[in-house]
Parts: sequence; structure tokens; C-alpha cells
Amino acid sequence: MKLTLSVIKADIGGFVGHSDSHPEILASANESLNKAKSAGMLIDYYVTKCGDDLQLIMTHQMGEGNEKIHEMAWNTFVKGTEIAKKLKLYGAGQDLLSDAFSGNVKGMGPGVAEMEINERISEPVIIFMADKTSSGAWNLPLYKMFADPFNTIGLVIAPNMHKGFKFEVHDVKEHKKVYFTSPEEIYDLLVLIGAPSRYCIKSVSSRDTGEIAAVSSTQKLSLIAGRYVGKDDPVFIVRCQGSFPAVGEVLEPFTHPAIVEGWMRGSHNGPLMPVSVADSIPTRFDGPPRVTALGFQLAEGMLVGPRDMFADISFDDARKKANWAAEYLRRHGPFEPHRLPLEEMEYTTMPQVMDKLKERFTTLED
Repeated sequence: MKLTLSVIKADIGGFVGHSDSHPEILASANESLNKAKSAGMLIDYYVTKCGDDLQLIMTHQMGEGNEKIHEMAWNTFVKGTEIAKKLKLYGAGQDLLSDAFSGNVKGMGPGVAEMEINERISEPVIIFMADKTSSGAWNLPLYKMFADPFNTIGLVIAPNMHKGFKFEVHDVKEHKKVYFTSPEEIYDLLVLIGAPSRYCIKSVSSRDTGEIAAVSSTQKLSLIAGRYVGKDDPVFIVRCQGSFPAVGEVLEPFTHPAIVEGWMRGSHNGPLMPVSVADSIPTRFDGPPRVTALGFQLAEGMLVGPRDMFADISFDDARKKANWAAEYLRRHGPFEPHRLPLEEMEYTTMPQVMDKLKERFTTLED
């Protein structure tokens, strides 16, 4: 069956500070999506959180970017914001960058990852959600899943994966996109995605079948708002098994807690720690950045699950490494590489500081 899987998220208020989502907001979202399902708009849904971000996971048959689906999600966030204001939660409604819905939540603050698929005989999917980091955080994991044979042996030994995958990469500053095929163009691909603050992998598709394999949110809040309003806290969806990487190959990249931008005030580098949903409560220096993974089997559009994929002792070592790296970076305080480079801090106080000091700079004498 033709099916759309939509994941739409927003930070509409933190409990306490930026660390968690309040149960009343989660309950309100459940109520809103249940009404949408009862009305026939949704086939199924699941409401969850990652840190202080509300996550709406939905299946329907209305296609990507559908106005009714997006408006329903927007109204859910607006209702949650009202609760957040009543409870005086921190940053109430901070991801809602518009006063009114205008046809699609893209460009309005919330993060969006959607894919329209023909549901296979068996359709396992994993939805990854992150807190306290930016949309480029998915570049390394997606590369390893779909282009690195040392991670994904299926690229070598599975006939239906041997042709490789096609990557859609977005230049989030210039609002452009470019496509690369692997394995032939992986060096060119790496030139761009190795700079995740500007270039983000938007989607991956099979070169053998043309089917969509993965899709991510690439919205950068600071570029939309023109000021720092919180980190992007991105999401992405991955289809598994068959002509796509196996579940284990999809999860394996997160055994290495890669360094990503975000953390405190969105202005630091820190390790991306894989955690269960229950442990997605970043409190140490508002971090370190967290990633959760929920697995579902799709059955005629129904979300069978979830399985909390990082609630596994085999990721304990990754969490230990992440804590060590967090401690090491924290000792650098306001110095790089813990703090982001100046060009990545244009939406903080840095421009005002430089403007204040501009008259004090003098030319170096030869």
C-alpha cells in the first residue's frame, strides 16, 4: 500500500530548563493525534519525546507536505505551547517562529522528515531523534550506513545493495542541493558532508530500485529566525533490511559518539550520546547531546512497536566514551574546540561584541 510516514517535532517548552518534556504536553499531543486518527486523517501515530522536544510520529495516505497533516501538527504544537506557558516551562513555544500556520510547517520552525513509500512485505523502520545538536549531526551516521563497507557489509555481499546509494545533500546556507552516487563519488561527497554546519544529507535512495531509504530534517532554526532560538534537534527515518542496510548496520554508527555542534546555548561541540528515551534528559551543561532510536514494524500503516533500540547494554561503552569526551571538552571552557568557531556563532552575542570593539582595532605595522 502507498503510505506516508511523517515525523514532525518542535521544542515548545522545557521541563526543567531545557532537560525534559512535561507529561501534560505529551498527553495533550496524544489527545490531538487520537482525534486525527478517529477522524480518518491518520492511520496510526505515536507521541514521544527526546529531551525537551515533542516528537509526532504519524502514518497516513495524504503524501509528503500535506497541508492538513502539517496544520494538525502545528495546532498540536500551539496547544502544547499554551500548556507550557501555563506551567511557566522554559522557552515556551520557542520553535514556533510564526504567529499563524501558512500551509506547511517547513520554514516555520518545527523539524520535518517525511517519506512516501510502498509498504513492503516486511517494513522495519527506525526513527532517530536528537536533542541539543544541529541537522548536520546525521552526516557521519548516514554516510557509514549507506557508503562505508566497514560498517555495512551488505554493500559488499548483498547483491541488491552492491550498486550503492544516491545521496541528496543540501547547502543550508545557500538553499541549494546536489546529488552524489556512491561508491564512485564518495570522495566528492565527503568534501561537503565533512562540513556539517553547512552541508547536510537530506535523503538517501537505492540505486538498484530507486526507492527512498532514508530522509532527515535539515531545517536550521538560526537561519530561519535570524537569531539564536535553540538548536535544530533534528530527526531522520531509515528503512531497514532487504535492499537497505540491516537493523544492526543502521545502529552500528552510534557505537562511536561522534563530536557534533550544539550543547550549551547551541555554541559548543560535544559527543552525541546514544540513549534510551527515558535517558534523553540532557542536564550536564545542557548535554551532552543525545540521540534516541525507536524501531517500528509497519503493518498496513500501523506502527507496530516501538522498540527502544538504544536501551541495550551493548551501547554502554559508547555512553562511557561519550561521558569521557564530554569531560575532556568541558575542560576547554570558552576556548575552541569546545566552543564553536567564530563563524558559527554569528547568531549569539559575538556580533555585538565585535561591533563594540571595532574602533579599538588598529592596523599592524610592518
